[in-house]
Amino acid sequence: MRTTLKLFLFTFGFTMIAFAQEKTNSPQKIRALIIDGQNNHDQWPKTTFMLKRYFEESELFDVQVERTAFTWKGEEYLTDYTISGTGDSEIVEKPITDPDYKPDFHKYDVVICNFGWNAAPWPEETQKSFEAYINNGGGLVVFHAADNSFPNWQAYNAMIGLGGWGDRTEKDGPYVYYNKKDELIRDMSPGKGGAHGPQHEYHIQIRNTEHPITKGMPKIWLHTKDELYQQLRGPAENMEILATTFASGEFKGSARHEPALMVLNYGKGRIFHTIIGHADYSVQCVGFITTMLRGAEWAATGKVSLPIPNDFPSAEQSKNRDFTAKN
Repeated sequence: MRTTLKLFLFTFGFTMIAFAQEKTNSPQKIRALIIDGQNNHDQWPKTTFMLKRYFEESELFDVQVERTAFTWKGEEYLTDYTISGTGDSEIVEKPITDPDYKPDFHKYDVVICNFGWNAAPWPEETQKSFEAYINNGGGLVVFHAADNSFPNWQAYNAMIGLGGWGDRTEKDGPYVYYNKKDELIRDMSPGKGGAHGPQHEYHIQIRNTEHPITKGMPKIWLHTKDELYQQLRGPAENMEILATTFASGEFKGSARHEPALMVLNYGKGRIFHTIIGHADYSVQCVGFITTMLRGAEWAATGKVSLPIPNDFPSAEQSKNRDFTAKN
């Protein structure tokens, strides 16, 4: 009896040790934070909801959302796309600063910014905390209207590299594009930063096929209906353009190859900046989903493990995944 008990205890103890080791050796998920609350793009509550789902379904990220107490625009989507933990918010007619908006950025590996044009400035303490977080190695993803945000915040402009609207002009930096000879131009001539024509499908042309984010993608792929940002301006320092898109004159474009996907460094931090993602139909594009997930993984870790999916767009055909909200 004693021998049997000893054998049982030994076997049980060995099993528990093995289980603990397996749990310890299992990869830790990337801690991601989506920040939002004020954005001229009315669907911002839905796009945050969609992003959270995409990140979690990849099984690589653990995602939280920090929302300002005062929300601007998007009220018709706030009820249908609620996210637990965001707390109560007050809808305001004009953006105002939330003095208590103080996310603990340092708890996360990467921050995804879903603020937009005309968002009210953060408290100075929060700005300084965010600057320190990125400077010390934090990751940042800037998509679509987030490059319209905070035009008077010098450090933020340096982080995003290029931005538009918000009275951005040559005072904020050059207009960066590729000309017809495929030469990278930094144009300091006077002009406003930020423009786009009517929404349409457009091609993304990969400029660096060896970067972890873009490696394995078709060199040219068709993105679904979206706004095509052009004439962006900013410091454009420590920035590499991974992909461009041609702004055709047919759609009131510049007739130039405009930056579409970019990576930057700010101190020790890594930033992924993408111009795409205007509305839910744009965010459903497999190209958007893939570049967002891979860009966030790279910003957080400097590496990319997520594969290019089989349904990735080709040069001839865009690919969407219909999104259905689950309760």
